[in-house]
Amino acid sequence: MEGVSMSYRFADKQEIGSKGKNCPRPTPRSKRRAPTPPPAPPLPPRHFPSPSPQQRGHCPLPARSPPSPRPRRPYPDPSRDPPLSATALPAADVHPPAPRERGPHSSTSPPGSLSPPPTRSSQRGLDARSLRAVFSPTRPGKRGPGHAGSASPETGNRGQAGPSPGSLSRADSPALPAVLGVCSVWLLPLKSTLLFCQNSCAEVTMVCGDTLNPTLTLLKCSSPRVLRPSQGPVFRVVASGRALGTLGEGQGQPPDRLHPGVRQALEGNVSQPSLPFTGKEGDSSRIKLFVCLLLTSWKLRAANAFKPNILLIMADDLGIGDIGCYGNHTLRTPNIDRLAEEGVRLTQHLAAAPLCTPSRAAFLTGRHSFRSGMEASNGYRALQWNAGSGGLPPNETTFARILQQQGYATGLIGKWHQGVNCASRADHCHHPLNHGFDYFFGMPFTLVNDCDPDRPPEVDAATRAKLWHYTQIMVLGILTVVAAKTCGFISVSWKAVTGVASLGFLFFVSWYASFGFVRRWNYILMRNHVVTEQPMDLERTAHLVLKEAVSYIERNKHGPFLLFVSLLHVHIPLPTTKAFLGKSQHGLYGDNVEEMDWLIGEILNAIEESGLKNMTLTYFTSDHGGHLEARDESSQLGGWNGIYRGGKGMGGWEGGIRVPGIFRWPGVLPAGRVIDEPTSLMDVFPTVVQLGGGQVPQDRVIDGRSLIPLLQGAAKHSAHEFLFHYCGEYLHAARWHQDSGRVWKVHYMTPQFHPEGAGACYSQGVCPCSGEGVTHHSPPLLFDLSLDPAEARPLSPASEPLYHTVIARVGEAVAEHRQTLSPVPQQFSGNNILWKPWLQPCCGHFPFCSCHEDRSRSPDRPGL
Repeated sequence: MEGVSMSYRFADKQEIGSKGKNCPRPTPRSKRRAPTPPPAPPLPPRHFPSPSPQQRGHCPLPARSPPSPRPRRPYPDPSRDPPLSATALPAADVHPPAPRERGPHSSTSPPGSLSPPPTRSSQRGLDARSLRAVFSPTRPGKRGPGHAGSASPETGNRGQAGPSPGSLSRADSPALPAVLGVCSVWLLPLKSTLLFCQNSCAEVTMVCGDTLNPTLTLLKCSSPRVLRPSQGPVFRVVASGRALGTLGEGQGQPPDRLHPGVRQALEGNVSQPSLPFTGKEGDSSRIKLFVCLLLTSWKLRAANAFKPNILLIMADDLGIGDIGCYGNHTLRTPNIDRLAEEGVRLTQHLAAAPLCTPSRAAFLTGRHSFRSGMEASNGYRALQWNAGSGGLPPNETTFARILQQQGYATGLIGKWHQGVNCASRADHCHHPLNHGFDYFFGMPFTLVNDCDPDRPPEVDAATRAKLWHYTQIMVLGILTVVAAKTCGFISVSWKAVTGVASLGFLFFVSWYASFGFVRRWNYILMRNHVVTEQPMDLERTAHLVLKEAVSYIERNKHGPFLLFVSLLHVHIPLPTTKAFLGKSQHGLYGDNVEEMDWLIGEILNAIEESGLKNMTLTYFTSDHGGHLEARDESSQLGGWNGIYRGGKGMGGWEGGIRVPGIFRWPGVLPAGRVIDEPTSLMDVFPTVVQLGGGQVPQDRVIDGRSLIPLLQGAAKHSAHEFLFHYCGEYLHAARWHQDSGRVWKVHYMTPQFHPEGAGACYSQGVCPCSGEGVTHHSPPLLFDLSLDPAEARPLSPASEPLYHTVIARVGEAVAEHRQTLSPVPQQFSGNNILWKPWLQPCCGHFPFCSCHEDRSRSPDRPGL
């Protein structure tokens, strides 16, 4: 029997990260084929002819019911998931073909759905006529089997079918769906090996050969990779002259022994390969049909077939100017710089709040922190105690919870700072395990100066100073009364003196029980719900965090997994190991930054050593800008924010909210790309949810927008037209991003620097959000960030003709934004902030809480 072939190719697609080129239209495989009559009318959806096994001849189409889902399968299991048959094709995927939509941003990407929302044409599959054409093995020049007298000895009467593949014109050739921007094919004789091409312009040649000489379906691709090895015949996958992997058992053939056509096809040197398949005896009888139907139903398969691992790394208090790839030439950050070289770097990435707790709440939930009550209401701008009752409300939905429902292993290692308990020591209502993480190791609070006995106190330092002052006055008063009574100057009973002294002692105990043991109460390490160190040993904390992160990757490398590494670096008191002390040009802070970069490099190495680099989306950022006021007598202990004005605690100025933002996914995201569009930490929520196959909640306001179109190149501009910058619950500034590319910034309130013109509030720990330390601007300050990113030259009606237009338009947007606000319980209220001994996490018997995990125990396999 003479083989019949069909050739399709992706068109109008631009490879991510490349200059892009359109694939040429395919040419017929054989110009000698005689024309055939016009095709028969298409059959109704889902009613395809079902030939008998004898009629199928050499192209059997297996029909099996879809397999039952298995949790946490990172890629398709061919032994369990056979290709869909025609009877299993959902009706929704059978539509008449539509012309492809050309556009400057058309692009494709490998699995993981890093692609723009599919256009109407990309959602369409093959119509009934096209499917009949693909599966019809008539010879060229013969009338289609759907016409009278078309039966032949080779095929028999197959009932209604379309014309032979060779008779399809260019207009009739069905366009392969570009739903996820991949080219793929299931090789039936190789027991459903799934081979992915990571280039966008890929040509697929379908050939159904005779019994003695079946042919393979090969893909012309620049970087193929095998997700699941087959158990069938062995040959090696080659690209650019080097072996990338082996299909089948054993060592396979060395590259120099490959069939020349196979080598050329896999290296991308030929466009329409038609090669003999020489596998094990008996395999040829099973190679009859190469399932282009799966190309139509790829959208359905890919949603569950491949979910990327997701690694999120967040630094603490890191300034955007502290990293080499953002302009620092004196600090060594080679590993973070490598991330930027291999991925996409965002230059206008913005925190939703300028302090730790609210910024992380917004990051986890994709919405402004004041929507969940995680913002300042009475002066407290962050959680102060592990034993407070405030924290991220249980009804908030984090990206970890959604991905956990999608079969992901979800882990958090490092800092939490979103609360622990609500009503009792064991309810853990704010704990990471109650917010979608199935594993937690780290610090439920945050590092502050109180961790180091040699540094001045920081937790609620002003209140502590007042309480100590009041205590001193009471002690002095009691001693005066005792002395006067002893000398007989006053006639007061000793019972009354004793009562007053007892009250003074109780007052002292009431506050010193908390403030006097801050290090023991707040600086602890937990594994899931169990306290493992109290107080924590700062010298070994970085080592433990690294060991836990590497161990988590190793345990879950068969994934998919979500790992959020929330670093304790580079927050004061800057605990740094001896190996890095004195190594940088910027004192203790620089040493800590370089140690952080090394730690990140070790985590990235663990990803690569596990073979997960190409299957993992890696993201790096900081929770807000560098802490300018952190300094001692001799050096700066906080970060540098580059050219940007302000720092930590300032919700309006760029230095407080502009942070690093780096995404890497080799083969999917373009290497070395830089995007200067306004984006937010809140955007990570919908981005991660979309990649994990989940749905963004529809019952609440989500302020984040998916970054997938922007990262992919399908969108030129950010999805944010307006961004609103809060300090506590006060709106300090708003940003307008015009379609023209200009970015306007309007300031309604700004902090007053101390000393004047210093650029920070050095007389305080951080600048205030309201009160006497804030200046209200009427009319507002206006900056054009496109020309003045440092916010050094405010505009006026005289210098900017659009001044009043911009102020009015931003004012309208602010009014619309305020309509989305609704009152919620305040998590930072005085009652929720207050230290409560019955909520204090403790190992041992309260108040004698003290423990250290066995240092000889390796955390490679920590108990769960």
